[in-house]
Amino acid sequence: MPKLAAAPARKTRIQSQNEQIILDAALEVFSAFGYRGSTIDQIAAKSGLSKPNLLYYFRRKDDIYQAVLERTLADWLGPLRQLDATADPIVELTNYISAKLDMTFARPAASRLFANEVLHGAPHIGKFLKGPLKELVEAKSAVIRRWVAAGKLKPVDPVHFIFAVWAVTQHYADFSAQVEAIIGDTPDRARTRRAVLDILLNGLRPD
Repeated sequence: MPKLAAAPARKTRIQSQNEQIILDAALEVFSAFGYRGSTIDQIAAKSGLSKPNLLYYFRRKDDIYQAVLERTLADWLGPLRQLDATADPIVELTNYISAKLDMTFARPAASRLFANEVLHGAPHIGKFLKGPLKELVEAKSAVIRRWVAAGKLKPVDPVHFIFAVWAVTQHYADFSAQVEAIIGDTPDRARTRRAVLDILLNGLRPD
């Protein structure tokens, strides 16, 4: 009878905290200098941990970068996964778009880092984009199609609607310098939310 693999040891509170500190620091470093321009020493200095202590948690720069991207995708895709097919579609889409905007304003560096990864051909997350992400978009597109078929939304291409949500919400992080140059200041969050929701949802409301 084959032996069962030992269950992975549970992380202590300190270990979990230190990993989050490292990933937060790494996000700032990677978003500022890119993957190639960033070093373990920079991340260690930013995190306030020694290099040997950092390497206890992550053996290579690539491992840290991968973990930062995975955390970003997990956070971003949570609201899309929660889209409830049985609820009111306008309410569900309002909540989803609002959550995306909140994330954009709260962690703009994460959006910029992800955009840079994709612009370079997504070498670290290509398999995820073609696998789990594609499957999730297809599943939620089916939900939107059912809402359209039920007369709860006007006809819309659901995949391109999801693309539009991503493009509009992440614009405020990825092109923040352009936004602030035109507005003359950081955008008012409440006003931005109203404008984005009007633009993305008014064409979907049934007559």
